[in-house]
Amino acid sequence: MLAASLLASCGGTQDPAQKKGGGRGPSGPAQVGYVVVQPTSVPVTTELAGRVTAFQMSEVRPQVAGILQKRFFTEGSIVKAGQTLYQIDPSIYQAQAAQAQANLQSAQANANAARIRAQRYRPLAEMEAVSQQEYTDVAAQAQQANAAVAQNNAAVQTARINLRFTKVPAPITGRIGRSLVTEGALVTTNQADPLAVIQRLDPIFVDIQQSSAAMLALRKAMAKGGTIPGSASVRLVLEDGSDFGRTGTVQFSEVVVNQNTGTVTLRARFDNPEGLLLPGMFVRAQFAQAIDTEAFLVPQAGVSRDPKGAATVYIVGPGNRAVARTVVAERTQGAYWVVTQGLAPGDKVIVQGTANLRPDAEIRPVPASAPQKIQAPKGGGQAATQGGGGPRGSGGGAAGGNAGQSKSN
Repeated sequence: MLAASLLASCGGTQDPAQKKGGGRGPSGPAQVGYVVVQPTSVPVTTELAGRVTAFQMSEVRPQVAGILQKRFFTEGSIVKAGQTLYQIDPSIYQAQAAQAQANLQSAQANANAARIRAQRYRPLAEMEAVSQQEYTDVAAQAQQANAAVAQNNAAVQTARINLRFTKVPAPITGRIGRSLVTEGALVTTNQADPLAVIQRLDPIFVDIQQSSAAMLALRKAMAKGGTIPGSASVRLVLEDGSDFGRTGTVQFSEVVVNQNTGTVTLRARFDNPEGLLLPGMFVRAQFAQAIDTEAFLVPQAGVSRDPKGAATVYIVGPGNRAVARTVVAERTQGAYWVVTQGLAPGDKVIVQGTANLRPDAEIRPVPASAPQKIQAPKGGGQAATQGGGGPRGSGGGAAGGNAGQSKSN
């Protein structure tokens, strides 16, 4: 009975200390962390689908008809402009060139004879030994002979050109694909299928599709002010989600809207020395079309969504009370929401301690990420002083309390 009474007296001496110290549970207004927002310049970043297009493309076609005798290139290799790709049987065109040359020589001989005859008739006509009409006819024949020489000279040039076309050259420098014809095939000047296709891949184009509605909204925002045109720098995200690693520049924007898709085409140019981008490849283009000079960057932890999807933030209101405010936050930038409407310069947006926050709740605001000061409860501090514990901190108070209780026991 004596031991029980001593234990009861020990317990009775501890309860008032705990009650006086208030325990470790929360008391008073909830502490929240806030950031002060100010308007800043935020790029209006757009990500659009694009397709890679060759910088130059040439479909190699024959300009004369004949049997294909030989191919001079390796499929898939780089060819230079003017390099011979195919050889067409030249025998017919060699004969035509020789015939045209012979006709030219005959015309030159006739023209020489006609010129000499006209020279002889001229003094005779002056002496009236021959009639003027005869001299006029002879002079006209000389001129006709000269014209025949010019015609045959043009025929010779045409025959030589056709003979040169029997060697099919590369129109541009680039990478050539597979050969679509083989040796022994008959090729014609009007055939629909090309012999091969050459594409220049460095540099290379990316055609980006943007809806006309989005472009119209952007132009209206620029007209109202607060938004200025952005840079023409473009980054690419490849089909596997990786970054291309090189930036390109927007070359131009189409002046018409595609009637079938309702989009406008923007063309960007990229360096492609490694040949990583290939024509026909689908990519995602990221670029800043404009810069919003009146936007606010709010940490994502401070923005919540209601059931309808509207963005809401809590700000520190008068009397240190939480005020809910609906804002417009349509996109993110890194770890921030870009808020374009609903905030004013100097607003204190609550970004910490929002889990159980309610509108018009009393709060104790501190700057976000401020270190929290931990102090020992008042009751525990007195017990520590009486028991001879540490001078500060809850650990010292607890140790002093235990020492006092042990001494009492």
